[in-house]
Amino acid sequence: MFSNNKDKSMAKQLDNTGVVNLIGVGTTIDGEVTSSGDIRVDGRLSGSINTKGKVVIGSTGIVEGNVIASNADISGELKGAISVAELLSLKSTAKLDGDIVTNKLAIEPGAAFTGSCSMGAVIKDISHAGKQEKQEKTA
Repeated sequence: MFSNNKDKSMAKQLDNTGVVNLIGVGTTIDGEVTSSGDIRVDGRLSGSINTKGKVVIGSTGIVEGNVIASNADISGELKGAISVAELLSLKSTAKLDGDIVTNKLAIEPGAAFTGSCSMGAVIKDISHAGKQEKQEKTA
């Protein structure tokens, strides 16, 4: 009887999808950050970010590493590849040095981007799927 209540409360504690994690100005972190909630970086992070939520790099934020997220707003600096499932927004103060893979991309005038960009469906997957269909038909 009591164990069910404990299990439910533990499940609520582990589900942090609505939580916003903040790396504030003046804070430096070396290492990987993994979360299911949103992450905001106003300080410095040397390492990768992997989240199911949204990543926001503020105007004072610097990230040196790869980023994987569902959405992202970049106003600061990112030195590394970024993969966003939905929308990546580069604000006017953004400086991105790395490759982009995203579904949708919004770039404000003044933003700096150096690297390659793949948007929407990945071409390799589409061409690979077409070859598989042809092989299946001829076999």
